[in-house]
Amino acid sequence: MIGMAGRFPGAPDCASLWQTVLAGRERITRTEPAGPGHIGAWGRLDDIDRFDAAYFGYSPRDAALLDPQQRIFLETAQHALEHAGHHGGGRARIGVYAGASISTYLLRNLLGGTTNAGYGELIIANDKDMLASRVSYHLNLTGPSVAVQTACSTSLVAVHLAGQALLAGECELAIAGGVSVQPPQGGYHPEPGGVLSPRGICRPFDATADGMVPGSGAAAVVLKPLTDALRDRDTVYAVIAATAVNNDGGDKVGFTAPRIDGQAEMIRTAQRLAGVDVTRIGYVEAHGTATPLGDPIEVAALTRAFRAATDRTGFCALGSVKALIGHLDAAAGVTGLIKTVLALRAGVLPPSPYLGEVNPELSLAASPFYLPRVAEPWPGDGPRIAAVSSIGMGGTNAHAILRQAPEPAARPVRRHRWHAIAVSARSPEALDRMRASLADRLTPGDDLADVAFTLHAGRPREAYRAVVVAEDPTGAAEALRSGGRQAHEPAADVPVMFLFPGQGAQRPRMGHGLYQTEPVYRAALDEVAELARAHDVPLLDRLFDDAPEAAARLTDTRIAQPALFAVEYALVRLLGSWGIRPTAMLGHSVGEYVAAALAGTFSLSDAVTLVVTRGRLMAGLRPGAMLAVAVTADELPTLPAGVWLAADNAPGSCVVGGEPGPVDAFAERLAREAISTRRLAVSHAFHTPMVEPALAELTEAVAGVQARPPQIPFVSCRTGRWITPAEAVDPGYWAGQAADPVRFRPGLRTLPDGVLLEVGPGTALTGFVAGRAALPTLGRTAPGDNPDGEEKALVTALGRLWLAGGTIDWTVFHGPSVGRVPLPGYPFAANRHWIAPGGHSETPRSAGSDVADLPAESADDVTVRLRRVFAELLGVAGIRDHDDFFQLGGTSFLATRVVAVVNDEFAVRLTAGDLFDAPTVDTLAELVWRQLAEGDDDLLEEIRRLSPQEVRAALSDDDGRG
Repeated sequence: MIGMAGRFPGAPDCASLWQTVLAGRERITRTEPAGPGHIGAWGRLDDIDRFDAAYFGYSPRDAALLDPQQRIFLETAQHALEHAGHHGGGRARIGVYAGASISTYLLRNLLGGTTNAGYGELIIANDKDMLASRVSYHLNLTGPSVAVQTACSTSLVAVHLAGQALLAGECELAIAGGVSVQPPQGGYHPEPGGVLSPRGICRPFDATADGMVPGSGAAAVVLKPLTDALRDRDTVYAVIAATAVNNDGGDKVGFTAPRIDGQAEMIRTAQRLAGVDVTRIGYVEAHGTATPLGDPIEVAALTRAFRAATDRTGFCALGSVKALIGHLDAAAGVTGLIKTVLALRAGVLPPSPYLGEVNPELSLAASPFYLPRVAEPWPGDGPRIAAVSSIGMGGTNAHAILRQAPEPAARPVRRHRWHAIAVSARSPEALDRMRASLADRLTPGDDLADVAFTLHAGRPREAYRAVVVAEDPTGAAEALRSGGRQAHEPAADVPVMFLFPGQGAQRPRMGHGLYQTEPVYRAALDEVAELARAHDVPLLDRLFDDAPEAAARLTDTRIAQPALFAVEYALVRLLGSWGIRPTAMLGHSVGEYVAAALAGTFSLSDAVTLVVTRGRLMAGLRPGAMLAVAVTADELPTLPAGVWLAADNAPGSCVVGGEPGPVDAFAERLAREAISTRRLAVSHAFHTPMVEPALAELTEAVAGVQARPPQIPFVSCRTGRWITPAEAVDPGYWAGQAADPVRFRPGLRTLPDGVLLEVGPGTALTGFVAGRAALPTLGRTAPGDNPDGEEKALVTALGRLWLAGGTIDWTVFHGPSVGRVPLPGYPFAANRHWIAPGGHSETPRSAGSDVADLPAESADDVTVRLRRVFAELLGVAGIRDHDDFFQLGGTSFLATRVVAVVNDEFAVRLTAGDLFDAPTVDTLAELVWRQLAEGDDDLLEEIRRLSPQEVRAALSDDDGRG
């Protein structure tokens, strides 16, 4: 069992339930009797009229028609799955096994009222059969989906079936549980000899016990094979060693009566399957309904099963949660299971402080059982073992044997200190609540890596997102409360494109931190360094030089260009291992060689050869100068002789280069014109005609390697357009690429929409981008000799990439050392959706009721009346012309009703398919008006075919009818 969730009387979650159990506090709500014979007692569940309809795609009208049991269990199932650290959009096949009580909401509130809903619609919204399938549909679960109905034992039988399905390989995870919510929750009328307490008090095993008190609640657990759970580092709360289910058959006094033999056989079967020494069982959560017949029979059956293996007495504690919260019917078994799992995990035997005198008919003194009145430490050494029974009216019985969860295995050493804590929701209000609840949940003792991984792998990415980067839980909580970095983006993944910086971005010891901590990065950098060594370039020595003159040495083009290529290539491989792969690329100057290598145009060996050759040739050129100018390239003043445009980088940013003297003179001229400039720390005038002496040898070098058309598209920094296959394999192109100006600004315009990732040191390229997401990876300030700084910069980039919609394989990023831990569930909106008994829907009355006899005078008139139809049938106020019926919560079932109302109101002949093709008010109005206009044309044509006498006769008949 790796996850659980529930809502119980007086306890909104499982943790609150355990506190109720430890305190022995009764949560039965008592009210004044509503009349003679009425008992005002019920285990009342709060807010059963509340539901986050928008989250699950329901219109307010459909939500009001939906049985509260269906709504509550839907939210409970999702919370259970989230508690386990999983979600339906993942890869696992997840099954659902669940059951509900009879829908009193349907019987009391909907039938006989004015709901504007048909029989089929009411059945789909309220029938028990829909419970499990509804969960599978809304949570996108693809395993078996089975409605289970065995009365009071329903939810424990669901656990049994889920376990069998897991053992058979029918699913990889399973949700099992039940729900019982029976409005009005105001009390009951006990019958003589019945199971309901005439006093309104449930006291299992007490001498005064006279029956149970009904209650409302919902609970679900998430199950997974133990070996898989341990392998995946799930949090294991307990192990279900075995379950057994049977039926009493007909050898008993009546259909609803329990039977000792049947129960004892089932219990013994479970014990044999579990292979346990029964004297090690320290606690049994009994069905314990406090009925004069049921309690003695249950204890007798338990005693008979235990006596098959031992004569010991008084070693096993007994209890029943029904004394505190009432009998939850279809949810009772799984509620008892959750209570028992929490007791196993805490190592505490639950108390029964309400007990007065023990029922003498139980013969407890001669049995293996006793009733602790206060909470006690679990006795004995070794793994704790417990059992749970659930007895169904009609004779279907279930029993489970539980073991304490094993200790988690030792974990490998963690690689990362910094973590991106990512949360998302479907509304800004829900996002704020998620940030606050997670911040409140974090404690200094939490493992932040586990928290980050659970959020990454166990929650879907919704449209409203926030991310914070922190190295400890305290810092994460503070950042979450302050808001973090937030975004509102489509939930769908967006393409990612890589930008590769050129010379000038290098810095001493760049990438050294990643080289120390990331094996993939280290292996890629070592591979490039080994290839460079063959060309007598001591790459690692120069790259990680910490001498004072290291920065000056790194400006040497013979080192700078291979070093940049190596770092950028290693970063590409690291990002690729985390599932971040480009759909397109753009390199700045020598950065284009990284794009070419990644695209397969050059092999890695050939790319290194060319970059080393290019750097050597550039270093051999006569000295030059380069000047950054704060104007757009198109707006540059006339360039003097000896100065050329070298780079068109961005609006308001370009670079010129040439002979040092003319460049300096041009800078002075620009200063007089109040144009900002900055001399670049380079020794040569790259991308100018001063490079021409090196081009012949560079052309020869490219001709000497095998070039191929790119397999990943990239933009040419020489042309600013997509590189063509012919250009990619042309040695002349690569020679010209070194001498011609860099067309980075046009290249950015060529790249399609998506997220831009600057793969390399610095932020120069992201600084050139405006109006779209552009993210640095190593950043500008992260010192290369500080592993912590480079890791923080890269993790920040990953967090921002996730925020923008990029895809990241967080499982690989975190590695095998992390696990899934319980975190707060989604904060569902608590909006009221309710129809009072025998009352009317809370939505406006039928749109056609007051306008059906009026003809449509214009297309605008059609639009107004269609807005009323949508509002009435969807239960949504303020319908606008462009609102989509299906995005507002409309279903295919409701679409047929909309079409029927529209056809009746306007005398047209639409089909349901027409609404799918024209789902907005304005498009549907256009379709209706078109049919009306065509109808007028048909009428005129029919009149033309009539003789004058036939026309007069038709008009006379019409007057007679009028």
